[in-house]
Amino acid sequence: MSEPTRYSTPPIELPPDLEREPDPAEGCAGCAELAAVRGRARVMGDWTTVSDCNVFMRRHPEGH
Repeated sequence: MSEPTRYSTPPIELPPDLEREPDPAEGCAGCAELAAVRGRARVMGDWTTVSDCNVFMRRHPEGH
């Protein structure tokens, strides 16, 4: 049987997210709105909304 660790271990360092955020398609009102919402969410520290906007832009119904 192993003994439990009795000292603090250093934090685990996760790799940075290397995936680039999608750019809005030129001339697309839907993409422009998602980019605007994403920008406002980033300023407010709402990382869930930032992530959601990225997903919606990648899954855009027009395929861009």
